[in-house]
Amino acid sequence: MGPHAEHAAGAYGAPGSWPAGVAYPAVEPDRFTRLVLRLHARAPRWAVPLAALGCVGLGMAYALLSDPTHSDPDARPTCLLKLTTGLDCPGCGGTRALWYVLHADLPAAARHHFLFVFSLPFLAWLFVSWAGNRAFGWRLPELRISPKVIGGFLALWLAFSVARNLPWAPFTSLYV
Repeated sequence: MGPHAEHAAGAYGAPGSWPAGVAYPAVEPDRFTRLVLRLHARAPRWAVPLAALGCVGLGMAYALLSDPTHSDPDARPTCLLKLTTGLDCPGCGGTRALWYVLHADLPAAARHHFLFVFSLPFLAWLFVSWAGNRAFGWRLPELRISPKVIGGFLALWLAFSVARNLPWAPFTSLYV
């Protein structure tokens, strides 16, 4: 019986517990971590939701300015997976779908990435409820998503990603 098995068997008390009386010193944060913690403590409640909204806004601005619907297939930036293998990646068509959503053309958006369009209302509600609570203290009903539902969505996304790369009908209609 090795030293690790003896520890797991409970030589120090409960199985998997640390030895009694041993205290480990707290790790001292580095300068950058201390700076971030100070900024976070001094920031107003609405700063983080505003920063997240700014990031989403930048993504929307990129989609609007780049007009991915009229780009050449090899225009930069390009998807590295598609460039090297010729396969559509799991997010392939997402920027074009966002462009069509921003132009209120939901059928065209769903044609480019159905799961992205399907998930947008859920993502929007998750953001609004989180940001409203964080910034203004609103208590909006939370969307409770179980791990099984998240796992099912990810499995569906994986199946969709595989199906859109199959080389025979009817899967060829999923090419983007």
